[in-house]
Amino acid sequence: MSLPLGVPRHMLLQTCNALLQPALFKDYGPNGLQVEGKAHLHHIVSGVTASRALIEAAIEAKADAIFVHHGLFWRGQDGAITGWMKQRLALLLAHDINLLAYHLPLDAHPELGNNAQLGLRLGLMVQGTFGDQNLGLWGQPRDGQTFETVDALANVLAQVLHRVPVVVHGQGRPIRRIAWCTGAAQGFFEAAIAVGVDAFITGEISEPQAHLARETGVAFLACGHHATERFGAPAVAAHVATQLGLTHQFIDIDNPA
Repeated sequence: MSLPLGVPRHMLLQTCNALLQPALFKDYGPNGLQVEGKAHLHHIVSGVTASRALIEAAIEAKADAIFVHHGLFWRGQDGAITGWMKQRLALLLAHDINLLAYHLPLDAHPELGNNAQLGLRLGLMVQGTFGDQNLGLWGQPRDGQTFETVDALANVLAQVLHRVPVVVHGQGRPIRRIAWCTGAAQGFFEAAIAVGVDAFITGEISEPQAHLARETGVAFLACGHHATERFGAPAVAAHVATQLGLTHQFIDIDNPA
């Protein structure tokens, strides 16, 4: 598809909504179009978070739209357009750039979402879901192999994510069944334990998880919130761009978290 004026904004939004089904989720903020920009689009930039650095990079790339996992607006904000919020919005409005953000729907998509894409890169076969709104995935390596140690799994994660994970070893048993959920899903650990896994992979760790790992024998690997959520936004944006005849560019703004 190639439209002389560009792809209408409403067509991009309809395509994203049809793919990600945001109405099915109870989320922490609005999914979809968060900031309205130009009506017709040619180039879309994807990234993890709508930070000022990403917005500035998208301006440099002459983007008409930005597609992210972490948008600008979240439940509990006071609504004041000051400071960092004013600066980000001012850039978007001055350059007439659309901002689309999808949070839990982007985590959950069974092929293009953050969890599915992480599992694909780790060579894991999905066998089931767990956790709130069935966001977490569990399964086994596709080739039927076993990670003989937690450290062997941690080494693979470090290679895939370019980040050395924080590891709580549990009992140190071989890793045959693995659960994973990207980002700040440390609260899903008990649900992962309940489905009988040997290890749980997520982005962050809080104080209780270390004790649970040691007491239950299930290894816990925290690999970075940003690092684990780098794959969904570009996968969805590239898919939609191809479908609509847009050009697409992923811009990764490094984040140590």
